[in-house]
Amino acid sequence: MRLTAAVLAGKATAAASRLTRRGGGATLPGDVARWVDAGVLRSLTRQLGEGAVLITGTNGKTTTSRLVSLLLSEPAAPVLANRTGANLIFGLTAAAVAAASPGGRLRRRWAVLEVDEATLPLAVEEVQPRLVLAGNLFRDQLDRYGELEKIARVIQRALERLPEGSRAVLNADDPRIAEIGLNLRPAPVWYGLDSPNVARAELPHAADARTCPRCGQALQFSAVYVGHQGAYRCPEGHFERPRLDIAGRDVKLAGLDAVALTVGETRLELPIGGLFNAYNLLGAYAIGAALGLQPDFIAERLRGAAAAFGRLERIEARGRTLTMLLAKNPASFNEVLVAATQLAQSEHVLLALNDRIADGRDVSWIWDVDFELLRDGPGRTVVPTGLRAYDLAVRLKYAEVGGVAAPEPDLGRALDLLLEQTPAGGEAHLLCTYTAMLEMRAEITRRGWARPYWQT
Repeated sequence: MRLTAAVLAGKATAAASRLTRRGGGATLPGDVARWVDAGVLRSLTRQLGEGAVLITGTNGKTTTSRLVSLLLSEPAAPVLANRTGANLIFGLTAAAVAAASPGGRLRRRWAVLEVDEATLPLAVEEVQPRLVLAGNLFRDQLDRYGELEKIARVIQRALERLPEGSRAVLNADDPRIAEIGLNLRPAPVWYGLDSPNVARAELPHAADARTCPRCGQALQFSAVYVGHQGAYRCPEGHFERPRLDIAGRDVKLAGLDAVALTVGETRLELPIGGLFNAYNLLGAYAIGAALGLQPDFIAERLRGAAAAFGRLERIEARGRTLTMLLAKNPASFNEVLVAATQLAQSEHVLLALNDRIADGRDVSWIWDVDFELLRDGPGRTVVPTGLRAYDLAVRLKYAEVGGVAAPEPDLGRALDLLLEQTPAGGEAHLLCTYTAMLEMRAEITRRGWARPYWQT
């Protein structure tokens, strides 16, 4: 009876949230349901026919979760997923409540849930997953999480408490993730890139994991892919990248339109570009392989993927194309700048910086972002916006970026300015921190150019 009451209360809250246009019912229904029955998520996920996959890490959770959901979905058996990106325990609960019947029955074979790093221990305890993927650890929301070592210990404790028969799937290219998995039993499934044609020779200056966790010596990198992810070893021999069980080779980038790589004898293609999406693609493949899916089946499913909202999502507006890219910390901002300026050769860019709780109040990290990449476009327009638009303008001044518009904190007016500067038939890129992305997308939705994010 308590479970039924919790589900009904959560569903009523979701309906009220949408009717009053206060949100998509992505989080609050979970709060209400857990207030009625603290064990509601545990009770619902125990009804899964096959089990759950949890996906955590600083960047790429939403995209990787969507790819894994695509692998496990069937027409008659959709996957339980928190597609809105609400990844705290309340968001996970809200997703489960939304998928359940009013009587508290959850007729789903699989759950694929993206999980905030700090929430992972509680999610593991309540959901009891079959697999947990940890993709990467970048410096993010320092006022909430502290340094990488702190959140790495949180993830490690969660993985050490996996139920019997469960397994971790870990990105070997990230030194902090590798450190987490070295002593796990059973041994993790290790995945990573082995594609020198897209590697850098040196770490970017904003790289976060540079030192050996055993002796503190600077790690030696023979290949660098995204941020501090790559092939590395301690010069004293104390630590090195684990041997790859699943290696992505021969990576090919087609601008922001596609990325492809080879695993074994299987060619994987994803219709979403950027080198960072090579890791999302490879992580999804690793999950599928760990669950026993055939390589050809995985490849065929992933060819039909679509971008998650706000993550390389393309929107038509006034005869122009808007491409949204989420940029929430130095590593991800640097990568989307590379994607926008070098892969897409964009001349019209909007930068949106907020400092709400979900973004992190401290925005000093923008001084570690390589905004100098915007200097080379002679006809480039750059519009700084968001709650910290003036901070962006100062940073762009010191980066000696030309074509910078006067800072405009109002997202709607900034968007209009960008569209005025973008010629008909052209493309503009919106690089936004998390809450700025949600607010910008809400503005675009109000104008009728896109559906609400919870419907995508």
